[in-house]
Amino acid sequence: MPHKLFEIDKEIPEREKHIYIKHCSDEDNEIDCNKSTIPGCMTERGCALAGGRGGVITGAIKDVIGLVHSPVGCQYYTTGVKRYPSKPQLPNGKTFPIDNFNLKYSFGTDLKEANVVFGGTKKLKEAIIESNKEYPFASAIYVNSTCTTGLIGDDVDAVCKEMTEELGKDVVAFNTPGFSGVSQSKGHHITNDAVFDRLVGTKEPPKTTGYDICLIGEYNIDGDLWVLEKYLTEMGLNILSRFSGDASHDELCWMHRSKLNLVRCQRSATYIADLIEEKYGVPYKKVDFFSTEYCDDNLRMLGRYFGLEEEAEVVIEKYHGEVKEELKWYKEQLSGKKVYIFSGGPKSWHLSIPLEKELGLDIIAVASQFEHLDGYDKMKARVKEGTTILDDPNSLELEELILTNKPDLILAGIKEKYLAYKHGIPAIQIHSYENGPYIGYEGFLNLAKDIYNNINAPVWELMDFESE
Repeated sequence: MPHKLFEIDKEIPEREKHIYIKHCSDEDNEIDCNKSTIPGCMTERGCALAGGRGGVITGAIKDVIGLVHSPVGCQYYTTGVKRYPSKPQLPNGKTFPIDNFNLKYSFGTDLKEANVVFGGTKKLKEAIIESNKEYPFASAIYVNSTCTTGLIGDDVDAVCKEMTEELGKDVVAFNTPGFSGVSQSKGHHITNDAVFDRLVGTKEPPKTTGYDICLIGEYNIDGDLWVLEKYLTEMGLNILSRFSGDASHDELCWMHRSKLNLVRCQRSATYIADLIEEKYGVPYKKVDFFSTEYCDDNLRMLGRYFGLEEEAEVVIEKYHGEVKEELKWYKEQLSGKKVYIFSGGPKSWHLSIPLEKELGLDIIAVASQFEHLDGYDKMKARVKEGTTILDDPNSLELEELILTNKPDLILAGIKEKYLAYKHGIPAIQIHSYENGPYIGYEGFLNLAKDIYNNINAPVWELMDFESE
């Protein structure tokens, strides 16, 4: 049977359909996914607000006031939850006066019980006006609704429309109450649609070229974007817009002028690429820059597309050559080590082949909190027979997997990291990274170094752990 029920889940047999063991003869069997968490499971998913504001997308934009219309708890979650560094330069030639504004400051309405009873729109208006008065240089104000404001029925769209006219700058509503979807994935979709409907096509870039591209679904985690920018600009390409790492508000407004859109995170951002292609005719390519081989392939693809084949080869030879010998050494040291990839979304299928092929690791399990069926199809295609694939896994299942399979390393998030430590298993943050960036040639070398250093840290030989 392709599906498996963990011992810890014996009281909730419905979980069996969410856990798949790859068998070559069972490729037609689907994994249950993108559904509400089964009652009784301690899910680790985020909500729609996390997907739109806190986890990715608007939280990475450097020159906007991100205001959360909620009690203070939801507001707190949306600041500094990931490492999205930004530079102060803006595309109009000006400099934003506060470095990493998007990471340093959090704005919210701090709703109290009285606001819930009598409505919070008055407080929302006051918060927008006060925030703009304090930071008038912000290019726009983005307002996220939450479960609380969704339940009491505050008309956030109407308030934002009124404030746009009053302040003379874009005040954009993102209707992302947590209950609007089964996971943070719904927040991705809502925010993509809102950016497209309200912003794309409303402004024109200072200049255009025949080599303009837009990086979509690239959030500059720990500097990922800047690595890719280096490769692409040295090839002769011009990055017209970013969605949305180190991005400015205006860049989102002229995404329609790109000659080609590159979709990096294919779960959080393909939505807007589809919309732009449908309305403006801008084609897009799905790309993957994790590992040296994927970098080679995608840079060559771009070279062919824009007639820059020679320039692409120069970049490949330069940067691949810098890491090739070191990666060979790390592969010799890491071959055969068992790894479990537990990512939020696509990294579980982005990384599975490179880690096995280029570093010699043995991928024994992959998982996602919010992938859809197409993502799980990619996971099944990219892992070997016998690999466990989990949808919406929880800590108890992770613990059972650790005790049963005794992996040498877990690539996961902060919630799983310290559980793994208690069992003497090294863990690396694959969402926000340890010593990133992890993208590109040097990024893959950074990841290899972190894997080696964590597995071989002497602490694992010096302590007693629960699983022993």
